[in-house]
This record gives sequence, structure tokens and C-alpha cells, in this order.
Amino acid sequence: MLGITALLLPGTVFADGETAAAPLQHIDLTHHWAGYFSLVVMIFAYITAMFEEATELRKSKPMLLAAGLIWLVIVVAYQQQGNDHFAVTAFKSNMQAYIELLLFIMVSMTYLNAMEDMRIFDALKVRLVGMHLSYRQLFWITGLLVFFISSVVNGLTAGLLMGAVVVAVGKDSPRFVSLACINIIVATNAGGSFSPLGGISTLFVWQHGILGFTEFFKLFIPCLVNFFVPALVMNFSVPKDRPDIDDEQVHLLRGAKRVIFLFGITISLAVTFDMKLHLPAAAGMMAGLSLLQFFYYYLNRINKENTYKQSEFALFFGSGKINSSASEISRLDIFDKVGRLEWDTLFFFYGAMMGISGLGYIGYLDAISQVLYGQLSPTLANVLIGLSSAFVDNGTLMFAVLTMHPDISQGQWLLLTLTLGVGGSLLAIGSAPGIGLLGQAKGQYTFTSHMKWCPMILLGYFASIGVHFLINSKSF
Repeated sequence: MLGITALLLPGTVFADGETAAAPLQHIDLTHHWAGYFSLVVMIFAYITAMFEEATELRKSKPMLLAAGLIWLVIVVAYQQQGNDHFAVTAFKSNMQAYIELLLFIMVSMTYLNAMEDMRIFDALKVRLVGMHLSYRQLFWITGLLVFFISSVVNGLTAGLLMGAVVVAVGKDSPRFVSLACINIIVATNAGGSFSPLGGISTLFVWQHGILGFTEFFKLFIPCLVNFFVPALVMNFSVPKDRPDIDDEQVHLLRGAKRVIFLFGITISLAVTFDMKLHLPAAAGMMAGLSLLQFFYYYLNRINKENTYKQSEFALFFGSGKINSSASEISRLDIFDKVGRLEWDTLFFFYGAMMGISGLGYIGYLDAISQVLYGQLSPTLANVLIGLSSAFVDNGTLMFAVLTMHPDISQGQWLLLTLTLGVGGSLLAIGSAPGIGLLGQAKGQYTFTSHMKWCPMILLGYFASIGVHFLINSKSF
């Protein structure tokens, strides 16, 4: 993995699987027309992506175009110097890194879509709603649940799941919905920061071999503090009364529990492939996907047999009714789950990764790295980068730092992972869960209501940093 990262740097190159000791014939394009053009294109593309809701132009479109144009001018500039081999090799290595990320996320989201179709998330929501708890109890339970769920489930899915619970029980209490949504966002971002499976930024760090799988768990207590500090303060503003809600029943479809079990096996395979076999974690995820495919094949065969028997029974006794649950299972299709992935987001990350790696290859990120990690202390640099994640996607920022390849300690990498993960909680638009809940709880949870609690969230941000330095001092 470190070899992939090294290819992003202007100092070395690896040719066709062999380690090359010769220095890369790198061309400094920072003051070249290709460099200026690439910088303008990337800035324009990112600004366009940020205003997706206003322009109704999907964020992946400008980023894909930017990535193509940036590498086009880089290769043209190298061809003018008589050798484009090094630029092409760097592009291919970056594409390989993206493919590993894509396959990992694809399998994870496919399993989540399968669980959603099995009504697993609906059953969890109904179970929570049916417990007839007070608003304060639900405030804490939803926060703690999403904190742990987001360590293995993507933040948007986990946030929307708990958001559906608070909207359902808080239909008569907008104040509760607003506070609970803020709590869910903070908990989701904090929970996703102590696990390599919790978000794009942590997955990037694990994928590049910077931190091992278990090393992320050193951030568990700092992340828990990040969640608890604002939650403890908000708790006193949550209504004490108990909501009146109607009971509802949800029945899991056949195979639901076994899908959860297979998902656990798939995650275990990814970790084993990475830690024991030194293969990309995506290889383990793809092996786990095959288990789900075979299980779907089994369910479909069982369904066909049941449907055939019911048809014979209906013909014999003159009844035209067939069990509806069997017809639901017949709709199981693995490629339907793959087709429902957030392809716009995945293509956006392709554009962001390839565009940023292009700017890194040109030399701009080296210059930024010298300012951040050369003139400033690594701690101050990581704290500032974390604060900027309230405005800029944390996955994009993490990949930019990885492309800079700063020479910092394990403790500083953990600090960066922490700040980028939880920094997005400062604003409602700073993370995917926040944006999702703005739509889900429209009119109850707003950008302004979130801003009122920004000082408490900021207090939790710095408290988690302090706890990290206290308990992980040996990592620095």
C-alpha cells in the first residue's frame, strides 16, 4: 500500500512490479501553463460541486471532467519533454488505489442494501419506537446506538436510520427532533472515526497502510468524549415528557439474520486478507460478496420450490392465492443491490482523488505540505485541517494529506484521523449525515438550529484532542 502512496510523490517510481532505485525524471509544473490550468480547473470543479443543490448539477460531473483535463495536460506537458512514461505510471497507480476503494465500498453498500430489503433497519426502528421511552431516554439511546453502528455502517445510512426514529417519535416535539438530530450527527461522525470501516477518510488511511486495523481503536475514548461533551449539555434542553406513539409490527424476511452473519464474515475476511495475507482489504470484501451471491442463489431456489408447491395446491383446491412472502423473496437480485449504490458519490471521489493526485504530481501539494508541516507544527496543522472539514469533504482532505505524505508520527496520523472525522460535526452541511437529516427532518432540524450548538460541539472537538494526547502519548 505504501508503494501506491509513494507513486504520488515526485521522488520515486516503481516500474512493472520491480523496485526502481533511479530517481524519477520529474518535471516541476507549478509555474507551467499546465500547472496553472490544472489548479484553476480543480478549484472551479470543487466550487461547482459544492453548489449542487442550487444548480441541480450532480457533483460527480464537474469532478470527473476536472480529473480528465488535469491528467490530460500533465501527460501532454511530459510528452513535450519527450517522455510521458512516468506520468502514465503515476496515473495508473492512483487508479489502482481508487479501484480498491471502490470495490470495498461497493461490497459494503451492497450488503447494507440487502439488509434494508430484508427489513432489518425497519425492524430496528419499530423496536425503538415501540419501547415507549421518554424523549431524554430516546435522545441517549439513539445517540449511543448510532455511535457504534457508524463504526461498521456508512455514516449517511446510520444517521438516516436513527433520524427516522426521532422524526417518528418526535412528531409533536420539534425541539426534541432538532436536538436529537444534532446529537445523531455528532455521534455518527465520532463513531465513524475510531474504525477503518466507519468512513472514507479512515478507509483511506487503512488502505494506504499508514495505520493498522487495530490501531484505529486507540481513538475510541477520544471519539466517545467528542460525543459525550455536547450531548451532556444538550441533555438539559431535551423535553422530559414521554411521546404518544402507535405500535407497529415489522416482520423480517427469510434469511435476514443470515445476511447479517455473512456481513460479519465478510468484514472478517477483509481484515484477515489485509493483516495476515498482506492482500488488499478489497480482495476479502469481494470474497465475502460471493458468499452473499451464493446465499441469494439458495434463497431463490427455495422460493421457486415454494411457489411451485403453492401453485399446485391452488390448482388442486381451486384457490388463486399464493403466499406473498414467497413473491417478495423472488425479487432478490444481487445486481439490483449493486445498481442502487450512491454512484454519484463514488464517481465524485474518483474525480477528487485523481484531480488531487494530479495536483500533487505537478508539485502544488508539496508546496502546501512545506507550509503546513514545515512552518507550522504538525499538531496545529492537523487541528486546522480538521476544522476545515466543516466546509470541505473529509475524504477529499484526507487524500490530499496522504498525497503530501508528511513525515509525522503515528500519534499525529491518529490526530488527523480524529480531527477530520469529527470536524464535520461543526456545521449541518459539514458531513453526509448532516445533509441527509436536513432533508429528513425538514422544518424541525435546520442549519440555524445546528449553529446554536456549534460552541458546545467545538468544545467536544478540542476535548477529544486533549484526551487523545493524554491517553495516546506514547504514539507521538
